[in-house]
Amino acid sequence: MIIMSVDLGKARTGIALSDKGESFAFPKTVITEYNTEKLVNKISELAKENSAQLIVVGFPKNMDGSVGSRAEECRSIADLIRNKSEIETVLWDERCTTVSAHTALNFTDTRGKKRKNVIDAVAAVIILEDYLKYRQNRKD
Repeated sequence: MIIMSVDLGKARTGIALSDKGESFAFPKTVITEYNTEKLVNKISELAKENSAQLIVVGFPKNMDGSVGSRAEECRSIADLIRNKSEIETVLWDERCTTVSAHTALNFTDTRGKKRKNVIDAVAAVIILEDYLKYRQNRKD
């Protein structure tokens, strides 16, 4: 099944997709949108255009595992995405994904404006890769 992941940000939201076999994740796009309703519409449209059957939304828990205001906001947006797209939507712990994305971009020497344009999509890929590993381990 094709799975889409969403790394919600205040200004930019990263989107990644899996292949049908759930073997790998790749960056799709970054949506720049401040309005929640418009953002949810764009995410829903992308999910349908790409035949996603599941949407994974990054859930930014605090480092101690508690749920803060940003995580609650992401939970609310995930509910809006689920209702708008009519596609199953799950929350996935995304602690440290942005740090991992920065590390990956350091490794590839991606800097400046280019880095700013891709960091959210790379974070979405990391969220999705983590979720795909979880699904694979459940199948074993």
